[in-house]
Amino acid sequence: PISTDDIVLSAEKMELSEKIARNVHEVWAKSRMSEGWTYGPVRDDVKKQHPCLVPYENLSEIEKEYDRNTSKETLKVIMKLGFKIEK
Repeated sequence: PISTDDIVLSAEKMELSEKIARNVHEVWAKSRMSEGWTYGPVRDDVKKQHPCLVPYENLSEIEKEYDRNTSKETLKVIMKLGFKIEK
């Protein structure tokens, strides 16, 4: 992977990363549901049930952190590759 240790996200980009994390979860959940998955208290691949098929705000902090890391690292690698993210 591309090292992004030297990239620091501003407060504005951290806010953006949270919005992206929410969207990452929603896209994942929509995809799962279109494949017939539903909410279940434990993951069951046979029954197609998953405990994370809940709104983003209802995820545990551990699960949110997975999506946050994905969004932060995506922003960092975009910046590392020389692109600018502007509003």
